[in-house]
Amino acid sequence: MLMSFRWFGPGDPVSLSRIRQIPGVDGVVSALHGIPAGEAWPRDELSRLGERIDDAGLRFAVVESVPVHDDIKLGRPSRDRLIERYCESVRAVGEVGVPVLCYNFMPVLDWTRTSTDMRLADGSATLAYDPEELAALDPVRGPAALPAWSPPEPRKLPELLAAFRAMEKERLWDHLACFLEAVVPVAEESGVLMAMHPDDPPWSVFGLPRIITDGPALERLLGLVDRPANGVTFCSGSLGAHPDNDLPGIVRRLGSRIHFAHCRNVRVTGERRFHESPHLSRLGDVDLREVLRALREVGFTGPMRPDHGRMIWGETGQPGYGLYDRALGAMYLQGLWEGVEGMAGGGETRGPP
Repeated sequence: MLMSFRWFGPGDPVSLSRIRQIPGVDGVVSALHGIPAGEAWPRDELSRLGERIDDAGLRFAVVESVPVHDDIKLGRPSRDRLIERYCESVRAVGEVGVPVLCYNFMPVLDWTRTSTDMRLADGSATLAYDPEELAALDPVRGPAALPAWSPPEPRKLPELLAAFRAMEKERLWDHLACFLEAVVPVAEESGVLMAMHPDDPPWSVFGLPRIITDGPALERLLGLVDRPANGVTFCSGSLGAHPDNDLPGIVRRLGSRIHFAHCRNVRVTGERRFHESPHLSRLGDVDLREVLRALREVGFTGPMRPDHGRMIWGETGQPGYGLYDRALGAMYLQGLWEGVEGMAGGGETRGPP
């Protein structure tokens, strides 16, 4: 397992030099965040990003993400041209030696929360999702509480929302299959593993269809193009927001097709209502020890990163992506991994004295 850390590039207040000081963290997860969806990524610019990471003594482990244009998801006439540009980006990722590409197929919105500063009992701030608060939001008028969203041109947004709301989920599956049939062979030739991220949260938001929501959906995804390069980003937080998802069971069914792991915790507080909690298993509803035990059992050796963290110790910046709590998460995950490795090797696990 390669412990990794998300870095948003030269403008990120969490510098590479600080990431380098987190014990055991050797990989970096990053992207060219200024490239609009639908544009091919310039190889030289991607190479320069990789050189910065190398110079810091770290490894460029994952590109997260190359966005998929909504016209591809809608199956519009521009789809083939946009897919070819996506393939150009995949080739660039391979040429600079990054082995994993994380992406998603969520229409219009990326991961969605309704609050970016919910206060927990300890005074820390965390991300939360509440369906009643969502009902009061208007995605056309303002995405202030939707932290991951980079909206398209405002004048096109109402038409885009209407087009997806009118689409049957099976049509979205058809368009995903078309995308993968074109992209996966290119990824395979380029030495890149495609790693689909589940929808977050794993249900419809604003009436938009979402299809990558549970274990059967992830298995169906793999069957669309049954090649090793077509794989999954296993996200314990996204899938864990729905209590019906058996996370260790999903890991065991997906097996070697898990190319990347996002590990974080959530506390489910009602129907389709949750907030993000500290990584510790006892403080959330995801048993991360059992998740990591399952990953170890299936032979996972890929990059893993602590996902969103709370904002603690007075830290400010992009919600969910402060340094301190994610660094604590990285250490907790490494401790769990060492523990499940020791148990797999027959070592004794001692309880408290």
